Amino acid sequence: MKLYFSSGACSLSPHIVLREAGLPFDLAKVDTRAHKTAEGDDYYAINPKGYVPLLQLDDGQKLSEGAAIVQWIADQAPASKLAPPAGTMERYRLQEWLTFISSEIHKGFSPLFNPKNPDEVKQGFRDKLATRFEWIEKQLTGHDYLMGTQFTAADAYLFTVLRWSGPTGVDLSRFPGLLAYIARVAARPKVMEALKAEGLS
Repeated sequence: MKLYFSSGACSLSPHIVLREAGLPFDLAKVDTRAHKTAEGDDYYAINPKGYVPLLQLDDGQKLSEGAAIVQWIADQAPASKLAPPAGTMERYRLQEWLTFISSEIHKGFSPLFNPKNPDEVKQGFRDKLATRFEWIEKQLTGHDYLMGTQFTAADAYLFTVLRWSGPTGVDLSRFPGLLAYIARVAARPKVMEALKAEGLS
């Protein structure tokens, strides 16, 4: 398999999940501004959407969208328990988390990276993110991870987007439970491997 990624982008989530699952894969770095791979290939020719992540499977098929990719990876290594079995209520709870992170957290950060947005607009998005963080922190009460004691693909995704807080001026100091959660995920050996491989540690 080959994972197309950009350092620190949302592609860090499937990168972590691949390592946690123990599956063999190669990394292919993408410059998402120039839409070129490290080898100089046109990334639009590889993924017409133009963004990461993209997972190229062993049979040549390509899978895009992080929430779909991490579930596919988890299903290839069920013993890793990165996703509950399909059809169970717990699996739908995982999908609930992945959807929430994608629509409410990931997309909430996106406007903060746009230099054309004025500061007052960005502050509005920071304030909305804060309300989401308050809710997440309550869900984490008494839990190591989003779904209890088991690290799942949703944790890899949330950890990835929460890492954007510093560069975007989002203050997490009000959320000690969230900060403890970030530190707990960051201390996982496979997460540390992924961060090192992307030059983030």
